[in-house]
Amino acid sequence: MVNRVDTSIELCGVKLDNPVIPASGTFGFGREFAEFYDLDILGAISIKGTTREARFGNPTPRIAECTSGVINSVGLQNPGIDAVISHELPALREIFHKPIIANISGFSIEEYAECCAKIDKERQVEIIEVNVSCPNVHNGGMSFGTSPESAAAVTRAVKRVTTKPVFIKLSPNVTDIVSIARSCEDAGADGICLINTLLGMRIDTMRRRPVIANKMGGFSGDAIFPVAVRMVYQVASACGIPVMGCGGVASASDVIEMMMAGATAVQVGAANLRNPYACKEIIEALPEEMARLGIERLSEITGVVK
Repeated sequence: MVNRVDTSIELCGVKLDNPVIPASGTFGFGREFAEFYDLDILGAISIKGTTREARFGNPTPRIAECTSGVINSVGLQNPGIDAVISHELPALREIFHKPIIANISGFSIEEYAECCAKIDKERQVEIIEVNVSCPNVHNGGMSFGTSPESAAAVTRAVKRVTTKPVFIKLSPNVTDIVSIARSCEDAGADGICLINTLLGMRIDTMRRRPVIANKMGGFSGDAIFPVAVRMVYQVASACGIPVMGCGGVASASDVIEMMMAGATAVQVGAANLRNPYACKEIIEALPEEMARLGIERLSEITGVVK
């Protein structure tokens, strides 16, 4: 039975052999992980978050370990949209032949629109993921994702200049995730990605100061999985567009649980930082887990929990 299961899914017309996608910011531009295994085993790749200008990111230290998770405050370090288009995308396409998801961040609606218009013209990119939820950059994307009105404004601006499916990546650091997701849907979003990291902090008690130079950062890892499942369930139940689930996914069982909550595809984030083989191991374990649960087609379990 294991050999007969179907792990394929479809995301806004884009076919994936399986629903497992390395999350943006945890997989670089893919080439780093190609040293460990054949990337073509993946369903897709969401590349590192990209802004208009090159960014060095936040001061170090940027990482703090936590029980069942990690806090990071990298600050969108990236070479800028033009370098991603001229170098990173062609280099990735040489070693990866599955769908590529471009992750775009910005500090103004104009910057979001400009970057999305540029990336939309690149044939290597199948889906655009718009990050309105990064908590690591002062006066950055997070402000756009914390109200329905501002999230909708970014969505409308991006949709006006793009032809490819646009997924809006939302922050969990809000009181009403459903109202924000609905506003994005009403503004034309093709899908929703959630959740991004929770806002966290650690203190070095010996030094009496925050562990991270930026004081606070994004908390991710196993500990946030129940929050992610809850938000995926809420948004998938309230909206008519597909959801990419993300947050604490670390096993094939987690993928199936996230899909049952309503996700069409599932991103794996912090697990890649702990184990570079995480996505490969999850994908390889999926058929056996499906067989154990009596699932023949993975696409049929999305949103089965009502």
